[in-house]
Amino acid sequence: MSHPTDEIPEPASPLDESGSPEAPPASPTLGEPAASLEIEEQAPDGGRLGGLEPTTAAASEPEPEPEPAPIPVAAPSAAAAPMTPNPDDEPPPQLVWYVLKVQSSREDTIRDALERRVKIQGLQKYFGRIVVPTEKITEIRSNKKRVVERKTYPGYIMVEMELNERTWFVVRETPGVGDFVGAHGTPTKMTEAEVNQMLGQQVAASTEQPPKVRIDVERGDRVKIKDGPFENFEGTVEEVIEQRGLVKVMLIIFNRPTPVDLEYWQVERI
Repeated sequence: MSHPTDEIPEPASPLDESGSPEAPPASPTLGEPAASLEIEEQAPDGGRLGGLEPTTAAASEPEPEPEPAPIPVAAPSAAAAPMTPNPDDEPPPQLVWYVLKVQSSREDTIRDALERRVKIQGLQKYFGRIVVPTEKITEIRSNKKRVVERKTYPGYIMVEMELNERTWFVVRETPGVGDFVGAHGTPTKMTEAEVNQMLGQQVAASTEQPPKVRIDVERGDRVKIKDGPFENFEGTVEEVIEQRGLVKVMLIIFNRPTPVDLEYWQVERI
């Protein structure tokens, strides 16, 4: 018994529109340009960039951003520059007179020491005059007249200065200086009248006025004449004339009281 053979139909050849079989697509030959293909580009989120055609590599590179223009920097003005303090711009010191208590009989030495310390510390502009108040008087010793200088305020000196921390320290650290004159150790400024009173003798000396005469006798004293035509006579002082350096003495001559003008150095107290 024979079985029918299953026949496998051959695939039909594709026909073109003319009825002839369609040839398979030819492989590209080396050297011939390949047909352009459409490339679907995708957006970063996976979407398709519709309607966009491929671009060349040069066109796809981002254009460089223009460099920002430099910001002009204004030069610092003189007003904005930091100011350095100039010592010449400081106001001048205000000098005032003060009185210092010092060791008696060492006034001149202490004054010289204070002047040296001020110079060493470079504080000359804060100090003016440093004065030991004195006066000139005429004395007679051993029948000889001489002019001597006497301290009018022993144990004190006057200082013209601006009081601040540095000047106060320099004064107080000078050997022989006690303290400033003032209540509870607080320096007290001298009034103009006090300055004139204490410096009166210094001004007189600078103007070359004649020195004062020191007369040790007073009205009513018993005196003995030690020189002149009435030597060894005794009498009573009636008047003392300091401006002329004379002493008027009442003597008993021929049992009669007689006033006699004598030089102050011609008499001595009994």
